[in-house]
Amino acid sequence: MEKDKFKLILKNKKAFFNYEIIEELECGIELVGTEVKSVRMGRVSFGDSYITIKDNTLELIAFTIQPYSHGSVFNHQGDRKRRILAHKQEVKKFKRKVESKGMTIVPLEIYLKGNLIKMKIALARGKAVYDKKNAIKERDLNKDARRELKMLNY
Repeated sequence: MEKDKFKLILKNKKAFFNYEIIEELECGIELVGTEVKSVRMGRVSFGDSYITIKDNTLELIAFTIQPYSHGSVFNHQGDRKRRILAHKQEVKKFKRKVESKGMTIVPLEIYLKGNLIKMKIALARGKAVYDKKNAIKERDLNKDARRELKMLNY
């Protein structure tokens, strides 16, 4: 029952805008010391983070976890490289696709699942400029339509 609880901490909206998501995967993330408390408080940011494959392990780069406010001298370093915990077969599959098809691996969201901190990562392909412009146009049209509907209801 406890494992079914799901609380989204942060979603990487920039990744959904800049990349076409091909395949998603739920992974664990290796954290040390006070990082867990900072993540639970929501003191994280994706920025321009991405994931590389080094020695058949996934490594999260440029993901910032702010230092814990009540920490001591043993507080963690803000933007260090962190290991993503995934099965070897999944890592090998992602590695083949990244090397052969020129894709990249990006983090999508970080959330609590029960008492565990999980991260959803994705195999992604960069969008072209015209695709981004179409996404902006579609978003603006939807916003205008919602605004019109709201005005009609009054």
